[in-house]
Amino acid sequence: MKKNIYKDEVLNRRDELVDLCAKLVSSPSITPPGDTRAVLDIAKNWLETRGIICEVLYLSDQMPNLVATIEGNKPGPRIILNGHLDTMSPMDESQWSVPIFELTKNNGRLYGLGMGNMKGGVAALCMAAFLASKRKELLYGSVVLTLVSDEVRFGPHGSAHLIKSLPKVHGDAVISAEGAGWMSLAIAEKGVAWIDLVASGSTGHASAAKTGETAVAKLSKAILELDKLNDLFVEPPTTLSNSFKIKNDPGFRIAASTGIITAGDARGLIAPQAEAKIDIRIPPGFSLSNLDTEIEKLLAGTGVTASRVRGWEASWTSEDETIVKAISSAIENVRGSVPVRTVRHPASDVMRWREIGVPGVCFGPQPTFSAGIDDYAEADDVIDCAAVYFETIFRYSEKS
Repeated sequence: MKKNIYKDEVLNRRDELVDLCAKLVSSPSITPPGDTRAVLDIAKNWLETRGIICEVLYLSDQMPNLVATIEGNKPGPRIILNGHLDTMSPMDESQWSVPIFELTKNNGRLYGLGMGNMKGGVAALCMAAFLASKRKELLYGSVVLTLVSDEVRFGPHGSAHLIKSLPKVHGDAVISAEGAGWMSLAIAEKGVAWIDLVASGSTGHASAAKTGETAVAKLSKAILELDKLNDLFVEPPTTLSNSFKIKNDPGFRIAASTGIITAGDARGLIAPQAEAKIDIRIPPGFSLSNLDTEIEKLLAGTGVTASRVRGWEASWTSEDETIVKAISSAIENVRGSVPVRTVRHPASDVMRWREIGVPGVCFGPQPTFSAGIDDYAEADDVIDCAAVYFETIFRYSEKS
């Protein structure tokens, strides 16, 4: 593989980058409650000691957001680098084989809560922004780094607040360090629909129950009907058709899961009402309106009512956009192979930028679909991500 000047600069600072990962992991920022003050201070101090001026904006003082701007010496586009500071829960701590808030190095992996989702990505973004600032005389336009809170719950305090209150974070393109798994490049992501089901039925003593007449039986039938959504695949939109040609690509499959079921409070009585809360992931090429129609068909005759309590459409960036071409070339240069393009299954903040017409992609060191027990990132992947972001900044700014 030929020499890459961007990766070489990151490799020269490998220990510095890994040390930043360790500091970020050591600062708890679990959502809930989502308090990111301490971890933001770590990132802010790291950047400011390297000459990068940072702003802090917030709706809630416990969920601050960092914005750092690097102005180039030539006019050009503004590229946004986005990452989130909050992490998911560690779940059952007893199942972890390493300390949760301490970086553990093992066989090339960096373990610790949030390393995969997404403190490894945040560290890589910080390094890329710093290295870009050292070359700002060659930079067309500007780079804006946004490190946000409240992403895990997809709440209003993070990127949503910045986009609403600070026009300069709109930019011309956005890169999120949110990983799509296996170092693939996500140019699209599924939408989300939260559906509440409510069933009513016969009441009385359990000894009076009849087949199919109880609320729980009706609800169970409805849940099994919605489970059929998991077998549905859709065709990619035309602006993605060149990137996705595999039959039954999982990125274009609807995914439906029942998260919560509630009914009665006594074993010996028939519950008069039963409820279920459903999460449905909608691929590009299938709208919320399409989903509403499909649900209506599936639930016809069950006697169960369905209501959508929250939802947003799938979003994607055309494969012909400059940011897609720029980061694809950078990934190939840094890693030596053309990146696999994919649809990200969970939501990301890039959706918020696409909503205002800004193209964006997700690329980060998260090793699989989502973080969990023994959360980790490959050290080499964190290095490569920093190099990719660094190179993409200049590729994008020169081509736009």
